[in-house]
Amino acid sequence: MAGVSDKARFYLERAAPQLREFEEKEIFNKDEIRSLVNKRSDFEHLVLGPRTKPNDFLSYVEWELSLDRLRAKRCQRLRLRSSSANASQARTFGIFERAVLKHPGSVPLWIAYLDFAAQVKATKRWRRIVTRALRLHPTDAGLWTMAGRQAARNGDMERARGHFLRGCRFCTNGPELWVEYARCEMEWLARIEAKRNAKKAGVSAIEAIKASEAAQQDGEHISLDVDSEDEDGDDVLMLPDPDAADGALTAGGAKPKIFDEQATKNLEQSPALNGAIPRAIFDIAKKQRFFGAIAAEAFFNMFATFTSVSSQGKIIQHVLSTMEELFPTSSCTATCQIHQPLIGIDVHTLAFPRALRESLARLKVALAETPDKRALAQKMVVWVEGILSVNDLDSAITTVLEHTKKTLEELRN
Repeated sequence: MAGVSDKARFYLERAAPQLREFEEKEIFNKDEIRSLVNKRSDFEHLVLGPRTKPNDFLSYVEWELSLDRLRAKRCQRLRLRSSSANASQARTFGIFERAVLKHPGSVPLWIAYLDFAAQVKATKRWRRIVTRALRLHPTDAGLWTMAGRQAARNGDMERARGHFLRGCRFCTNGPELWVEYARCEMEWLARIEAKRNAKKAGVSAIEAIKASEAAQQDGEHISLDVDSEDEDGDDVLMLPDPDAADGALTAGGAKPKIFDEQATKNLEQSPALNGAIPRAIFDIAKKQRFFGAIAAEAFFNMFATFTSVSSQGKIIQHVLSTMEELFPTSSCTATCQIHQPLIGIDVHTLAFPRALRESLARLKVALAETPDKRALAQKMVVWVEGILSVNDLDSAITTVLEHTKKTLEELRN
């Protein structure tokens, strides 16, 4: 069996052609190349040793990337159009591949591997990597979130929903993936409404969906189930695709009309376009064992950021009503009640003082009724400091908030 030195020599010899190119094109001089070989040899002996750690591979990758950046700058300065950029990427992929084979249980390694593949736009390789990572770590919410968001960025919401739904079956110990799923759906609603309203007056729901789906690039579809045969049976929430290519062409060469006027009207009135999917995600999350006041507050805070979605108010009220029913005395419920009047209101508008007055009135009631006043005061101090940090805040509002902050700090301490 080959020793560490023999294996290191094998990998070093594979980099020899690129080093010769560096010397021939005078990208690096002989002393610099000798220094590169020594540094690479140190890394090879380190990662091939019996006590290597995941961070050793990450340090090796970072060094290779810094070397490639230096090579690119020198090629630009020397006006060299052709260089071995692909060789550098291939070697980095090789290091990552050895890393995940050596430490398959290290999730940070898989995430770094995926980030690099996405950075160099290696879509097919990204697809294979995430498939392997999820098979080894099916309960890691971060990996499922990466897969779902990648599909959503490419405009494939059907695929994104499939990833999130499959991940939610495994990730039942925390609300992170569920919140990200609901966030992805809210982003989809925001994109559709932006297509319908911003600079496109009178655009129908179907045309907005088509425009949103058309944002994806060729070859950028992400599919986890390269070898899977059971996806057709998954209960995936999806909208019909008016551009589906599974129908036969008409005699004139055009696609058949899939949606008539009635179907178009039904789709525009679909609950999915009125926030039904995010609400359903929250309602199903209520039945999970992780659900509590903190999880509900995480949903509330996430929904509160989507002020451009027309159905936001109904969704937030639905979450708040659930919290008031299940956790009436929790400081998390009181925090959400206090935040509600100010959602979507700019601090420099005339509506802000009136909304702030309502929030402060709710704060006074909450401090009198909530058992854990210290926790509530701690959250409210952070909230007040966030408002006070805004530039050009009205002096009267500043005075009121500073007094409120002082009172809360006394309760907190």
